[in-house]
Amino acid sequence: MEIELDRAKLEETPLPSGYRWCPWELSTVDRHAVAKYHSFRSEMDARVFPCLGDIDGCRRLMHDISQQRNFLPSGTWLITWDGTGNDDAVDCGTIQAIIPSRIMGAVQNVGITPKHRGIGLGRALVTKCMIGFREAGMRRAYLEVTADNEPAINLYRSIGFRLTRTLYKPSHYVEAPSF
Repeated sequence: MEIELDRAKLEETPLPSGYRWCPWELSTVDRHAVAKYHSFRSEMDARVFPCLGDIDGCRRLMHDISQQRNFLPSGTWLITWDGTGNDDAVDCGTIQAIIPSRIMGAVQNVGITPKHRGIGLGRALVTKCMIGFREAGMRRAYLEVTADNEPAINLYRSIGFRLTRTLYKPSHYVEAPSF
């Protein structure tokens, strides 16, 4: 899916009470990996991209993304929940951004852990990333989404993304035998 950043109405979305932004720092790479793993491990995405269902795979993926020369720190964010008021803060949202060309940004992953879905965190992450792309001079941005992930597709469309092409990737889903 793709969005024209100069036409999009992008306003930073405030986070719900108890949540806070954590900007990219090299020291947060493992926190991104853990949030990514908890966001995707039980989802279809982990069958299409097996590294998302494995904590070490998520760590390698985050390392690889963050080491790319076209990595965009200002489009890469964590959302942390510390709503309990104690020291048990939990990273519950993650997004990463790269710039594959002079005019195009690419979202690498948008992940919200299951217990924190449905309250606007995905919208907040995507919007913050798109603002980062626009501030970096990008005119457009794109992302890939699993075709069966209707909630994500609806979210992206509501932000201003449009479907540009469909790719098919094999799933590594293996059905358990019935006895």
